[in-house]
Amino acid sequence: MQMIYNSPNYCVVEFPAQDDHAALKAGGYEIVDKHYQREIYIDGALAEQFREHVQRLIEQEPSVDEIDDFLGQFDSLMVHPVILH
Repeated sequence: MQMIYNSPNYCVVEFPAQDDHAALKAGGYEIVDKHYQREIYIDGALAEQFREHVQRLIEQEPSVDEIDDFLGQFDSLMVHPVILH
């Protein structure tokens, strides 16, 4: 796994594809909302769309606020509380 984005509001971790692990066969992303302490893990088609949108966004050299606005689109899907262990 690799942290690919970290701001005061969000953190995004990329999990590379792992052929020997069924849940990570295609890889995925964990998006954490730091203020509300909740997260979502996306994989499959949604992760592929996320990857494509992020690549287009990066080409525009966005500000932190623009990236956070993009990640805010996932807020309604973040239902899992962040639990430290």
